[in-house]
Amino acid sequence: GHIVRNWKVRWFVLLQDKLLYYKIEGGKKEPSPKGRILLDGCTITCPCLEYENRPLLIKLKTKTNTDYFLECCSREERDSWALDITGAIHAGHPVQVQELHRMKNSFKLLENISLHHIVERMCDSSTGIKRTRNLEQGNRYKETFTGSALVDWLISNSFAVSRFEAITLASMLMEENFIKPVGARSTEATRYSDLSEQFLDDSTALYMFAESSKKNTSSKEELQFNISELRGTIVKQGFLVKQGHKRKNWKVRRFVLRADPAFLHYYDPTKEENRPVGGFSLRGCLVSALEDNGVPAGVKGNVQGNLFKIITKNDIHYYIQASSKAERAQWIEAIKPLT
Repeated sequence: GHIVRNWKVRWFVLLQDKLLYYKIEGGKKEPSPKGRILLDGCTITCPCLEYENRPLLIKLKTKTNTDYFLECCSREERDSWALDITGAIHAGHPVQVQELHRMKNSFKLLENISLHHIVERMCDSSTGIKRTRNLEQGNRYKETFTGSALVDWLISNSFAVSRFEAITLASMLMEENFIKPVGARSTEATRYSDLSEQFLDDSTALYMFAESSKKNTSSKEELQFNISELRGTIVKQGFLVKQGHKRKNWKVRRFVLRADPAFLHYYDPTKEENRPVGGFSLRGCLVSALEDNGVPAGVKGNVQGNLFKIITKNDIHYYIQASSKAERAQWIEAIKPLT
């Protein structure tokens, strides 16, 4: 409400240039609208996080600077309304409408994303992500946030455009041990080895900051995930077998080694999209062959040999298996000059 700041159920009808809302009496909408919101010159904010206890808001600001806060019943409904309202705002510009629908399922993160910077912003006492206590199956967790709340926060703070982008970014934060899953719902999802399936955009999946993230946020040399890193010159590529970080299982991955900047990315060959499921900067890394007599410490499962290890500057250990000693030597020699 504009005068009394209370919340009331209204029936909304979206037209090409306006949004009408009606009172509900006896389960039916009244014949005449209670009010209207002219969409010409409107700006829309979704998700809107101005009300801490109302995560499903859309904010409309008219060109006369009147604010409207609209609450939906679910995130899916909220995002659907927001997309349609935005389309109506730009109805006279078909190119912009096409761009909106393209962005909905796009994958194009910001040119230069610092995970450390994101975590610092998340920890901010006034503008960061809101943390609460949660009780699940007899366990009490302090300072947790839900997966869907993190996705909303990333979009609201312009770190991602779509939910798909935000999920990918949140997965990076979890992969690099800035956040960790807690509770049955989120920890169960970590049994999937693919980066894209480990983080849940779900209001029942709980997460919290990992202890290591508090130590790393002040680091001067920040590990950065840049889209520009994928534009580097490809030095070498091929199929190798990689040990997972969590389940310690072994899966075939297509590795791509790039220079300028020096990164090693790995892709899931069973998926059609040409998107890495993981990767890391080679700056400051150590790479070495592992002896074939016995299973080295940190390696689990049935290993056939021809192993080599890469240790990142953040002390993350990657165990990789080549098909032969010659192939292992070729990869090590290609990686070493880029570290």
